[in-house]
Amino acid sequence: MAVLEITMENFEEEVLNSQKPVLVDFWAVWCGPCQMQGPVIEQAAEKFPEIKVGKLNVDEQGELSQRYGVMSIPTLILFKDGQVAQKAVGFHSLEEIGKILA
Repeated sequence: MAVLEITMENFEEEVLNSQKPVLVDFWAVWCGPCQMQGPVIEQAAEKFPEIKVGKLNVDEQGELSQRYGVMSIPTLILFKDGQVAQKAVGFHSLEEIGKILA
């Protein structure tokens, strides 16, 4: 499954109202660890088809970053039924992402 671009415009539909759990990667272009996390996020989208996977650029979507208390990036937030179920700060391997999703 492809990685979605999450924005203010589609956040409610794609994340809050999703029937599936949604893993959102809060990232920025200038962030080195975020650049390392990107390919792993794409692998997660392929390996875990039971979830939706999205990326949210904190520079472009500052309001959503503030709403969910994102102070450091990358931050991964797993949403279930429109609520934050897990939050993980920093780079995470595919194996670690699997544990976050469990």
